[in-house]
Amino acid sequence: MTNKPPATLPSRRAGASETSATPPHTGQVSQRKIRQVLAASIVGTIIEWYDFVLFGVAAGLVFNRLFFPSLSPVAGTLAAFLTLGVGFLARPIGGLVISHFGDKKGRKPALIFTIALMGTSTLAIGFLPTYDHIGIMAPILLVLLRMLQGLGAGAEYAGALILVAEYVPERRKGYYTAYVLSATVVGLLLATLVFRAIAQLPEQDMLSWGWRVPFFLSAILVVLALYIRRRLEETPEYVNAVSNASAAKQAAVPLREVLGKQPKTVLYAFLAMAGANAVTYLINTFALSYMVNNLGFDKIASLNVIIVASIAGIVCTPIMGAVADRFGYGRVYALGTAFILVYAAPMFWLMDTRSILMATLALVIAYGIGFGSVAGSQGAFLTSLFPARYRFSGIAFVREINGATVAGMTPFIATWLTGQAGGKSTYLIAYLICLCVISVLAIVALRNNRQPADQATT
Repeated sequence: MTNKPPATLPSRRAGASETSATPPHTGQVSQRKIRQVLAASIVGTIIEWYDFVLFGVAAGLVFNRLFFPSLSPVAGTLAAFLTLGVGFLARPIGGLVISHFGDKKGRKPALIFTIALMGTSTLAIGFLPTYDHIGIMAPILLVLLRMLQGLGAGAEYAGALILVAEYVPERRKGYYTAYVLSATVVGLLLATLVFRAIAQLPEQDMLSWGWRVPFFLSAILVVLALYIRRRLEETPEYVNAVSNASAAKQAAVPLREVLGKQPKTVLYAFLAMAGANAVTYLINTFALSYMVNNLGFDKIASLNVIIVASIAGIVCTPIMGAVADRFGYGRVYALGTAFILVYAAPMFWLMDTRSILMATLALVIAYGIGFGSVAGSQGAFLTSLFPARYRFSGIAFVREINGATVAGMTPFIATWLTGQAGGKSTYLIAYLICLCVISVLAIVALRNNRQPADQATT
């Protein structure tokens, strides 16, 4: 049997030598089909991040008072962010189970299931009674629903990226998958806009019923996503991989193959995501709490800062995806992470001036250059690491384990570190710099760890 291309990211240029671990399908896909696939992936990713950011914003602003009223403000915020982290602990379980299904039965049914589970859980949070009504059962149910939300979301990111990457031309994977990553910021923006409107209600109204409205609104996106995804066809690359696989390969357990054939790739990919993911989740959740609780900014003004920064991320991410197609996914990913490393301290210095203008500038730069570079290259970078027959399991494992152990706990760690530093960002900056140094080294190691093709594909 002829060996397939390497399962690592071996090259300088995405279009020429930075090839996928599985040969791309040779059939032409129409622009109409690509637009349909993009819509299916983007809407699902928007829902994932709308739900996540919505929960994060609510955790920082209202959940501490509604579900943990007996705790001090700092302890209540920590408890609320720990609830957020519970979802990340559930994500790897959901990611591994659903991705196994996605590698064995197809991308389409797996992605329909993720949307249904995420949507149902988010809607249920909107109906949840608070501590004043049902006592200790309120935070318990909140944790359970957050776990279900995490189970559903665990495979959404990997599945959405793969769906696009297995349809689009090889030379444009960076550009097209960047739209999926920019959709994360659209979800952030939508959640922030909705909560900004709710935050203008009188405090009593917001705490009694207003906070529920954003959770109810997610149902609209869920129905739209289900409609689009039910009309999809299976990806050509997946169909090709299944039809050409031997009986032994078809019977193999995808995750066992990932860990058995590409353990170094899994380890380095996990470390490569740590720095950028920590900063992304820090901005998406902790930044709002930091501006309100530590800098004394008005809630509406703080939400406006997040909105402006989000727009910068949405605009810059596809641009950086095109740059990644030209200069290489790994190179742009490494440079983006290195920028975050250098910029971590100046970002907080600008915010700590307690000027809304400086805080806006700080997060616009973070989103536009830092997030844009990393998000624009990450999708193509990750999907090029694993062959199609276990790609879903490989990406879901790397991303969700990282989310549970690094990204998901970052808001909690950030809150604790700033508390230990007397409200200052000194310890937090050091934490972010350490993670980014590790990530840059891991990306370099991935590019240099050129595994023989037969180790990953036979």
